[in-house]
Amino acid sequence: MTSRGTVVLLHGVGLDHTLWAPVRAALEVEGFDVVAPDLPGHGDAAPVAQGVTLADLASRVAADVPSGSHVVGFSLGALVAQHLARFRPELVASLVSVSSVCRRTPAERDAVLARFATAEADFPASVAASLQRWFPGQDDGTTDADLLRRTEKTLLANDVESYLRCYRVFATADAELADELPRITVPALAVTGDLDPGSTPEMTRRLADAVPGSRAVVVPGARHLWPAQHPDVLVSHLVPFLEGVGR
Repeated sequence: MTSRGTVVLLHGVGLDHTLWAPVRAALEVEGFDVVAPDLPGHGDAAPVAQGVTLADLASRVAADVPSGSHVVGFSLGALVAQHLARFRPELVASLVSVSSVCRRTPAERDAVLARFATAEADFPASVAASLQRWFPGQDDGTTDADLLRRTEKTLLANDVESYLRCYRVFATADAELADELPRITVPALAVTGDLDPGSTPEMTRRLADAVPGSRAVVVPGARHLWPAQHPDVLVSHLVPFLEGVGR
């Protein structure tokens, strides 16, 4: 089968490439080549230094992005993808921002900085709080127990210093990207879940408004980790968008 193009999948803070396993498999069935690297400081990638920036993360990720790729980023990975689309456009044929923050309000910034402070003070407590936000059905039996277990294992396996350094980027870098978003020229899509309290539908609409030609999609009943919880839904939005870019 002739390849329909390369899709690069960038995960969120504290996670790794395994987030994408079902999405990757579905895209490969559709005929796409898929690259899913670990972000710097995550998984098998080398740790990051104190003071790491979004530009640093994007520079290191760029080595894993073939020229002309469709770049799909989730959460922190979406900020990295946006940076690549703005400053390395030769690498990026299209941009999909999944559960991305954008131009946080003062209240939204205070909220993420409070979560960051919790992570600095008590990393295991921060992991537990994240899991509770992402899997609120733990108490009523509606949670995918295996996905919960694997996600917890991934989070707790982090190098804590690298995690905190990357979390600081996630908590602050949307401000530095704000003025650059209108300069992104590749086809773009922004999509999030309607139940995501951190990467809200309002943020996704802000992002779509800021990036020329972009559009926003809000997925009903989806929380932050929905690419892993509802991979088929994400693929159902990705494939038509990528086909449109290809045409």
